[in-house]
Amino acid sequence: MNQLLIHLDPDQKESLQSQIRRQFVENILSGSFPAGKKLPSSRKLAQQLSVSRNTVVMVYNTLLEEGFLISRERSGIFVNEQVRKGRHLSSREPERKPASNTRQRPLPGAIASTNQNSFPPNWREYPFPFIDGMFDVSLYPVRELKDANARANASNEISKWSQLCSDNDDPKLIEEIQTKILPRRGITAKPSEILITAGSQQSLYLVVNLLVNQQTRVAVEEPGFPEVRELIQRQQGQLIHQRLDLQGMVVDEQLHEADVIYTTPSHQTPTSVTMSIERRYELLKCVNSNDQLVIEDDFEFESNFLGQPHPALRSLDTGGNVIYLSCLSKILAAGLQISFIVADAQIISELRKLRKFVARSPSLNNQRTAAYFLSLGYYDAFMMHTHKTIYERWITLREALNIYLPNCINTGPIIGGSAYWITGPEQLDDSNLLDTAAEHGILLEPVKKYFAASEAPKNCFRMGVTSITADKIQQGVKKLAQLIHELVADYEENLSTAKGRLLSETELHTLLPGMVLSCEMVYGVPCEIRLLEDGQMEGETGGYDMEYDVGRWWIEKGMYCRQWNLWGYGERNNYYVIKDGDEMKWFDENYRFVRTLTIVSQPGD
Repeated sequence: MNQLLIHLDPDQKESLQSQIRRQFVENILSGSFPAGKKLPSSRKLAQQLSVSRNTVVMVYNTLLEEGFLISRERSGIFVNEQVRKGRHLSSREPERKPASNTRQRPLPGAIASTNQNSFPPNWREYPFPFIDGMFDVSLYPVRELKDANARANASNEISKWSQLCSDNDDPKLIEEIQTKILPRRGITAKPSEILITAGSQQSLYLVVNLLVNQQTRVAVEEPGFPEVRELIQRQQGQLIHQRLDLQGMVVDEQLHEADVIYTTPSHQTPTSVTMSIERRYELLKCVNSNDQLVIEDDFEFESNFLGQPHPALRSLDTGGNVIYLSCLSKILAAGLQISFIVADAQIISELRKLRKFVARSPSLNNQRTAAYFLSLGYYDAFMMHTHKTIYERWITLREALNIYLPNCINTGPIIGGSAYWITGPEQLDDSNLLDTAAEHGILLEPVKKYFAASEAPKNCFRMGVTSITADKIQQGVKKLAQLIHELVADYEENLSTAKGRLLSETELHTLLPGMVLSCEMVYGVPCEIRLLEDGQMEGETGGYDMEYDVGRWWIEKGMYCRQWNLWGYGERNNYYVIKDGDEMKWFDENYRFVRTLTIVSQPGD
């Protein structure tokens, strides 16, 4: 045997036995070891490869059991001639016409646009990947899934789920979804009202194919999920682009014209706005009055960080008009790909028929694994850990933006999710910013793809937290702030161009003690700061998660200086102060504009 056909690497994690077996199989299937070829004895091969004879004997025994090799009495071991039978073998490659002459065939089912990823494939190599929805290896529950998978593949379990019809779902998983997941959203459902799918995209594909044709008018959010628009367009549906406000999808006369409404009420894609409870009832009133159907895409309901989640539209629906789509955590999707649809039994029955044309039921093995993952309490523990981790990242990003870009951006008053919609200065060019940021190791998400009926704003982008650890966020935002300030420097106020009067050290000593100031945080909630006469200061925010902190302030070298105990990472900051009417403008030591505050009261008022 040619010794070069098998190469062993003792530094690989793969065992020597596994390496030898794998390379034998590869060589047999490729024809490098032809059918009927006699192989060297175990002793001789062991000498050639410098391994123990037992290792080779074990490989030979495995390959004999698998049928790759056969043993002939008194003759030795040979490559089984039956292995490659039935394979079409060609002695030469067929001639191909040059690509330039290849005829472009009409493909009626071709996708017009693909919405390729907005980030490079090597995004993990960037130090600050502020992108949403990517797989985080550190959060994946390896041990728990291994246990659930082992239980699902025990002999007695295989005999149960393998007997199910190919278009049936695992009743154990259906029961777990009924009792463990749906009650969190206020939903009750019978088994006949639940369908398991192989991921959120399959759910959307099935529902759109069932509901939409040339006559169907479908209302979608603007901005909104681009792949849903594409699915509707493939069915030749008529799109109605419905605007948003801070309460979610707007309910107006235009919405009354729709036959079907697609919405993401928990955390709107892409703004992360949560639909208010008042707006939910308003939407359902419209739906019931007009006999419309709603596709409620609830893919991220587990990630409300401020306050309790609102009930799902499906749980408030009394007319059977809401089709509810959800999934197990996106972090589990890479391994399990389990999603589900809840709707009236008639709709589920039709969706089940459609699913048969695509992929029958999702892997019953995966379904039973997911069922055990839920029944053993692993999912609850996993979600508590994930919720805590993503919340830490989410709040860290929010605070970093508020510290380093306080008067430069706005994120809006959202209460959860895994990404922020950032609105920057009017003069900011998002494409320039994204390219420059990437050169400095910072990945941001452009927002153009989310708009269809209106022009995407040039000064907006998204920042996600699923792909970046909390310890990297502060440094990444600090670098981003520097870049934004450089890109809009010609349009920003500075100490020499700002309107108002620069306060001297004497004036600071006179005016600041006892003053109460207010400002708005980047996430849209008010903050009040009290500068006490004894040099202490107090701060308090409004909003869902009212915060309170104390610190100290003083005047030094003509600058107002302060240091919070917790806020601002407890760092000391020094500011020049310009008074412009009832406003106080702060500028840092580089004379760069930082923030505007309003004077609420001052001594003598």
